[in-house]
Amino acid sequence: MKTPRFESQFQSFAELSDPTRAAPRAAALRAELSSRGLSGFVVPRSDEHQNEYVPPGAERLAWLTGFTGSAGAAIVLADKAAVFVDGRYTIQAREQVDGKLFAICDLVSDPPSRWLAREAPRDGAIGYDPWLHTSAAVEALRRGAEEAGAKLVAVETNPIDAIWRDRPPAPSAPVTLHPERLSGEPSSKKLARIAKALGKTDALVLSDPHAVAWAFNIRGGDVAHTPLPLSWALVPREGRAALYVEGAKLSNSVRAALEDLADVREPATLLSDLERLAHDNKKLLFDAATAPEKLVALYRAAGGGAEVGADPTALMKARKNSAELRGSRAAHIRDGAAMVEFLAWFGTEAPKGRLTEIGAAQALEAFRRATGKLKEISFGTISAFGAHAALPHYRVTESSDTKIGKGIYLVDSGAQYVDGTTDITRTTIVGAPKGDMRDKYTRVLKGHIAIATAVFPRGTTGAQIDSYARRALWEAGTDFDHGTGHGVGAYLSVHEGPQRISKLGGVALEPGMIISNEPGYYREGAWGIRIENLIVVEERKIAGAERKMLGFETITFAPIDTTLIDVKLMTREEIAWLNAYHKAVWEKLESKVSPAARKWLKAATKKVG
Repeated sequence: MKTPRFESQFQSFAELSDPTRAAPRAAALRAELSSRGLSGFVVPRSDEHQNEYVPPGAERLAWLTGFTGSAGAAIVLADKAAVFVDGRYTIQAREQVDGKLFAICDLVSDPPSRWLAREAPRDGAIGYDPWLHTSAAVEALRRGAEEAGAKLVAVETNPIDAIWRDRPPAPSAPVTLHPERLSGEPSSKKLARIAKALGKTDALVLSDPHAVAWAFNIRGGDVAHTPLPLSWALVPREGRAALYVEGAKLSNSVRAALEDLADVREPATLLSDLERLAHDNKKLLFDAATAPEKLVALYRAAGGGAEVGADPTALMKARKNSAELRGSRAAHIRDGAAMVEFLAWFGTEAPKGRLTEIGAAQALEAFRRATGKLKEISFGTISAFGAHAALPHYRVTESSDTKIGKGIYLVDSGAQYVDGTTDITRTTIVGAPKGDMRDKYTRVLKGHIAIATAVFPRGTTGAQIDSYARRALWEAGTDFDHGTGHGVGAYLSVHEGPQRISKLGGVALEPGMIISNEPGYYREGAWGIRIENLIVVEERKIAGAERKMLGFETITFAPIDTTLIDVKLMTREEIAWLNAYHKAVWEKLESKVSPAARKWLKAATKKVG
């Protein structure tokens, strides 16, 4: 069941998170900063596009500190340093980061800007790489530095790159065309829609590679887990668009197809093209979420009018069309069959006491690969037993790998297929449940069902229904600290915005949006629970309704472990939903799995209550 991808993934992260390497690297950085006349440096976990998954050569935060989470930052001063992580990664950071070298701070309550205001040396110069921060992030850092009497200084070249001797080269994966039968809309129409949305703005700078991939119907392989070609684009209100992508990534046929749509240029020409547009007095829109300060500052310095705001393609991309939804549903049936094969296999292997977290993750990828359709896993599999399951974003490495014994096992995983992106979490038990495992599991399930069955008027935001997932937990005096659901792309990012279900989800949910439904419960040092399906926002017809109403279609199909359920805590309606869901799981998957898995599936989907 072993696959080279998992082995190399675990080895690379083990190397990055080796705490013995942090001290000499921090010392080398301080020496480099001193040679440049800098008092400190800000190290974000980002690349030039603010991607969630970045190329190996952009993993500067992990290389320096050992922290491998997907969000965070560090600041290194001459005599102190800090790493900033949010609530998802607090425990992970304590395990990966040398606390003698770096203070571990909360990214929300004590962000880098506030830390700088308190710790930056008076009259000091704090460096930052303008390619790796948005304008808003730079402004916050500047205010913090100035409050301390220091100044924020943009560097021409990143000092970490100067000391990272074996830094991996930039990626160069080939660009492919995403067929219209899957995209559902030709790129020419997408570009026309974008142009129409610009109003009086002369052009949009597409700095998010997800937006570029969607707009031009292209895919690539420059980062892990997401089929992205790292690229930029300019979409004018009038005239021909420009796509900035390395020519070495384009075959003759792909280049020809793209040149029918736009001018295809090397990324190195983007800066000079922006300066030319500034001299022509063009007003450009830069994406507030992904545009690097380097581009915005350059355009303004050249005399151009730069508006920093929301990229209109984000909502366009979020609203999936019928072809994208059809492909996603097909991908989820395929993925559900692989999950059934895995869960049936796990039910036999785990009780033997020899299976490890890595072994389980490798097996799950192997079952997905056996479909013949897997392009890549959509994120690093969270394969977590016992106390590791209490870490919502746990990432197993060779050093943390543990045997799966009696207790709770949680697996959060997903796949990239050319017709859709999946994300599913299942929590199961090896042996008999102990203590209040059933109580907490059932409360999480009740929250999951509350979201799945929610009906709400148009205009409702994710924040307005987030509490549905939490009520049963609140009634027991507890909660979970992550959002209930994130957006999901169509053979794009497994974590897509702007749609989400969370306390901060301020975007109205619209038909066609795909979102995860994943409430959880985590007992630090003991065990954790999460149940996740993907759902699609759809219109709902209600007799006598006075407003247009929406609801959710569940598109993930795999059994939910019933051995952990306390039926006495569930309502008649909740039991009916679970039985109907399992009936659908059986009907959709029984013909698509092996005889042994079918036997397991039959037992796993039998009625409860």
